[in-house]
Amino acid sequence: MVMSDKRHQISKAMERLTEIAPAGWQTGIHIRFAQPLYLRSTYPQAWQDFYATNAYSLRDPLVFWGISKTGTVRWSEIALPDPFGVMNKAHEFGLRFGAVISCGKITSRTIVGIAHGEREFTDEEIAETAAITDKLHQAADFPQKLTPVAVEALVLSAEGLTSEDAAMRLGISEDVFDARLASACGMLGVRTTAEALRIARELRLI
Repeated sequence: MVMSDKRHQISKAMERLTEIAPAGWQTGIHIRFAQPLYLRSTYPQAWQDFYATNAYSLRDPLVFWGISKTGTVRWSEIALPDPFGVMNKAHEFGLRFGAVISCGKITSRTIVGIAHGEREFTDEEIAETAAITDKLHQAADFPQKLTPVAVEALVLSAEGLTSEDAAMRLGISEDVFDARLASACGMLGVRTTAEALRIARELRLI
C-alpha cells in the first residue's frame, strides 16, 4: 500500500510537470555515482536521441549546475561555460526557455529541468516545480535494507536462475519464490526484477 501511494504521488507530480512545461521536462531522481536511479524525460524524442548520441549528459551546463548547486535557476541565468554549444542546439529543437531545479545531498541529488518554447517561466511556476522536485525526491526514496528473503530472491535471480530453479534450490514452491521477488520489487518501488536488481546493486543492498 505504501509503495502504491508513492507511485501515485510520483505519477500525479509528473502529470503536473507536463502541464507546467509545454516543451517537455526531464527528471533524474537520486543521482548517485553520476547515474540517476530513476530517469524520465518528455523532451522531444529527436532531442533526446541527439543528446544521447552526442553524450551531452557529460557536457551539459544544466547538469553541471544541478550537480554543483541546489535551488532554482532559469537557463538564461546560468553563467557556466558551454563549449559544446548544448544550449544553442536545444534551442534548435524548440527548447528555447527553461529552468533547472536541484535538491538533495550531493551524494543523492534530484534534478528537474523544465522547458518552454515561447517564454520564460514565471517565479510562481518555478516555485511550484521546486515543490514538485522535492516531492519526487522524497516519494522516490529507497530503503536502507531489504528483508533477508528478499535479498536471497534477488541474489538467486542475479545468478541467472529461473524462478523454478531458484524455488527448487530453496525447497519452496515457485509461487512463493515469485511472491518474494514481488515483495523485493515493492520495497524498491519498481515493477520488474531487472529494475530491482539494478537499484539493489547501486544501493549495495545485495
